[in-house]
Amino acid sequence: MVEDILEDSFFAAMAAIGFASISKVPPRTYILCGSAAAVGHGLRYALMSADFTGIGIIGASAIAAFVIGMIAVLFASLVKVPAEACLFPALLPMIPGMYAYRAIEAIIGCLSEVNEDGFNHSLYLLSYNGMYCCAIVLGMAIGANIPIFLMKRISFQATR
Repeated sequence: MVEDILEDSFFAAMAAIGFASISKVPPRTYILCGSAAAVGHGLRYALMSADFTGIGIIGASAIAAFVIGMIAVLFASLVKVPAEACLFPALLPMIPGMYAYRAIEAIIGCLSEVNEDGFNHSLYLLSYNGMYCCAIVLGMAIGANIPIFLMKRISFQATR
């Protein structure tokens, strides 16, 4: 189990560093972005595991985004960048790509289906995957912004 969490964390860190590099943030932020993504993604993986808590992906993503937000707010001043410069690249590996992909696939299914039963099934898949995708992203957005609003003095320190 620990091996799986470490593997998940490693690949999330690599993805966050990649997203940071294309986001044109200063290179000194790469370590913070990768570390925040590794901690957050590893935490989400652990929370979703039945061995720990078995929380669903929506709640686990919100909690992990909160932790990523805390890390970004607390440590962004060390690398002298706004917290958002570390927060957003660290959150990107947690975007629910499979749910979004399946929702788009269901839209195509709805548009190409001539049978009413097939259309209804595609519409069901669209609503299920679309709602899950939106709920996960909304949970992540709320979780990530709570630390910024709770610690306004620290989070806006780098932009003054």
